[in-house]
Amino acid sequence: MLIGCPKEIKNQEYRVGLTPSNVADYVSNNHKVLIEKGAGEGSGFSDEEYKKAGAEITDKKKVFEADMIVKVKEPIEEEYNYFRENQILYTYLHLAADKPLTEMLLKKKIKSIAYETMRDESNQLPCLAPMSCIAGRLSIQEASKYLEKKFGGEGVLLGGVPGVQKANVVILGAGVVGLNAAQIAMGFGANVSITDVNIARLSYIDQIFNMRINTYFSAPSTLENLYKTADVIIGSVLIPGAKAPKLLRKEHLKIMKKGCVIVDVAIDQGGCFETSHATTHDDPIYIIDDIVHYCVANMPGAVPRTSTIALTNSTTHYGIMLANDGLEEICKTNETMLTGLNTYNGKCTFKGVADAFGLEYTDPKKALGL
Repeated sequence: MLIGCPKEIKNQEYRVGLTPSNVADYVSNNHKVLIEKGAGEGSGFSDEEYKKAGAEITDKKKVFEADMIVKVKEPIEEEYNYFRENQILYTYLHLAADKPLTEMLLKKKIKSIAYETMRDESNQLPCLAPMSCIAGRLSIQEASKYLEKKFGGEGVLLGGVPGVQKANVVILGAGVVGLNAAQIAMGFGANVSITDVNIARLSYIDQIFNMRINTYFSAPSTLENLYKTADVIIGSVLIPGAKAPKLLRKEHLKIMKKGCVIVDVAIDQGGCFETSHATTHDDPIYIIDDIVHYCVANMPGAVPRTSTIALTNSTTHYGIMLANDGLEEICKTNETMLTGLNTYNGKCTFKGVADAFGLEYTDPKKALGL
């Protein structure tokens, strides 16, 4: 199969879909790989390294002639015209928050596999987990910075000092993002609370932190009380492939501390704060009602070297399987790949996306004729 890896062009996005090592893996499986000139530079990989691994370095137009396009982030409007009917697109998509992209994929009959909806035999999200881990850790790092007074924060040191109260960090959602955010917040020395609707998950969190973290069932009244004393709120609620629920509403801002920092890690899926809208690394924050909002849609892009390697450690294995057998054949035997299928031959094959836009949903097995 002919594999194409274009350079990411989203604002401040320096990750790349394939490393030179990944290219070598594809080539050893008898596939040809096209890499756009300069695609890996932001992550520290030179064109020469890709050439040595067996890739052809070329321009964007030729890259998009490939049978399968491997990316990191969802295509943006400037890339739409490069796609052609029946191509395989293998990347993060977050379609439930992006109607124009969904419509383009359906119109062009693109066979799209979304990293974020692929579930393995353990019901985990193997291709989403590494970026969730990084985003969770970064969320505290960024919150700590924007708590500084010059950014509009309340001027609080996350871990406090002897004789001074520690910052209160509230984490909404105890999944991979929430767990990693909690680890870093605890490392900073903050007072950490985490909420979820899954009691078993809260029990797990309680055990691994040796009861040093506050766990709460995510009820509206409980959340409201936590918001009143929070210095930092991390939004990390995930419904795979669907829009995130709005757990923090505009009216809540009035009861919160002035200068509180809220970080919406779920912004790729529409965000879990009512007042959220996507920002970039160039202009990461905005302030509403004295509350600092950090809503960067590609947080792991800030650490592209780490992020690229962590991501491709998970995605390349499945990508090679897809290239070796073809999408239709691999979906017959591989449930993980089937759960990643979001669009196929003009049909919407992921229910969360169909529900987000009132589209007709087609079961992926039915769409594939399985």
